Amino acid sequence: MSGIAGIARVAGIEGKVVAITGAGSGIGEATALLLAERGAKVVLGARRTERLEALAARIEAAGGEAAWTRTDVTVREDLTGLVELARSRFGRLDVLVGNAGIGLISPLDELRVEDWERMIDVNLKGVLYGIAAALPVFREQGTGHFVNTVSTAGLRIVPLQAVYAATKNAVRTVSEGLRQEAGDSLRVTVVSPGVTRTDFPDSMSEEMRAQVRDRMDAIAIPPDAIARAIAYAVEQPDNVDVGDIVVRPTAQA
Repeated sequence: MSGIAGIARVAGIEGKVVAITGAGSGIGEATALLLAERGAKVVLGARRTERLEALAARIEAAGGEAAWTRTDVTVREDLTGLVELARSRFGRLDVLVGNAGIGLISPLDELRVEDWERMIDVNLKGVLYGIAAALPVFREQGTGHFVNTVSTAGLRIVPLQAVYAATKNAVRTVSEGLRQEAGDSLRVTVVSPGVTRTDFPDSMSEEMRAQVRDRMDAIAIPPDAIARAIAYAVEQPDNVDVGDIVVRPTAQA
């Protein structure tokens, strides 16, 4: 964590309560560290509790505030629990970062239907469950901000990523619809990362994993590059809605 020796308060972020799914590693972890460094109170959700516990301890050791709960985004009640933890621990929820995602990429000819269903459950339904949990809270408060992580895979469709890209574009569509329905008190942002150095390939087949890791080694940007984009959207004044941010390596086509 940059500035791990202490908290650097940032107007627009300081004091905000931010819940993050997929917070155990990669972009989610980097976002939690950066926002906590800038004065946010972070509520961490992921399946790997040992990582959440270690991350929360790291944030607190640097003077920040963090809470965590095991969160499987395919379970609606877990998203409800994440939002309720934010409210019980910090009194409110200002931002929900829907970041959890998987990329089980493969040729359509392989008919990996279970992988397709898994991506729909995590990447799309997981975001919808977060909206279902947080939207009533934001309406009650009269303010709130959804930040959803999508992908440049949805901007440039390539072989092997059809279903993955479809789930990310579905989130893009839902987010835009939500933005239009949200009125003048709620904000909605989508962030499209390009090739980013994370453990994203771990869930892929051995062959796909090797290909993706080779590409990461060649051009990937660090996850804190995406975290800075999220922080930029969060820190804007309440009447400024940053709708869509694309962050990719300069070497990425």
